[in-house]
Amino acid sequence: MYPQAPYRPQPGAVLMHPGAVAPGVGYAPGAWGGGSATVGVGRDDLVSGEAVALDLPAANFGLRILAGFIDYIAGFVVLFLLSWLSYKLAATADAALRAACSTMSFVLAWAVLPTAVETATRGKTLGHWIVGLRTVRDDAGPIRFRHALTRALIGVVEIYLTFGIPAVICAAINRKSKRIGDLVAGTYVIRDRFSLKLPELATMPPQLGQWAASADIGAVPDELAASMRLFFTRREQYNPLTRQGLAERLVYAVAPYVSPAPPAGAPYEDVLIAILAERRSRATLRLRREGQLRERLLR
Repeated sequence: MYPQAPYRPQPGAVLMHPGAVAPGVGYAPGAWGGGSATVGVGRDDLVSGEAVALDLPAANFGLRILAGFIDYIAGFVVLFLLSWLSYKLAATADAALRAACSTMSFVLAWAVLPTAVETATRGKTLGHWIVGLRTVRDDAGPIRFRHALTRALIGVVEIYLTFGIPAVICAAINRKSKRIGDLVAGTYVIRDRFSLKLPELATMPPQLGQWAASADIGAVPDELAASMRLFFTRREQYNPLTRQGLAERLVYAVAPYVSPAPPAGAPYEDVLIAILAERRSRATLRLRREGQLRERLLR
């Protein structure tokens, strides 16, 4: 446990979020506020069961319009081909059979085929494949049959029968460019092809190296460490006051799991970076030792 004398690196720093209490008092579980129980995770972040924020970029409005236009044209092309085929096959049949074949062409072209394609490809359509998009669930998982069916059925009215106007309006005002079918099905569209930016590695602050090497940090929960990593990678995006407030809250959240206290006056961010760097260093050494032991045992 953390020493009885609480760590106060920078007295007077401002706590920026609702629910914060005075330094040294601690935080009640879930009292970090802002609509998220994880420090540094925003309402638009997708968080896995391990409290790791998944940064899946939503497709922008322009890409969605382009992909939708391609799918719109493809839907009418398929409908034309199926209608022509049904006309050839039922040319000598009575009017009822021809009407049934025509209706079946609409159902196949605008509902059955889109559902089958999206289900089989886990969220891909022809337009998505060309532009580089994919439909996923709101929790970032792959869509299933019911999601694809819901999107396709609503798409018949939302896209084909109304020329896509409701879909365009809905996507334009939604922050994730969702159309009505996405809202009902609980899905949204992400960019499936984008350049991967490797996260910056935490570098040990020189003035805290000796303290971190001897500190007991093994009890830091993985969820809290994930929040610290997220703050570290996104800290440049915050304004100075928010950045300082988040750093302070993370320091007091991690304090009960670290012993001894950092040197007096150490900046909040440096303390967090030192803990992250030391955790990575220890994990690397542990994996190396395990690998060497495995090699010796398998000889």
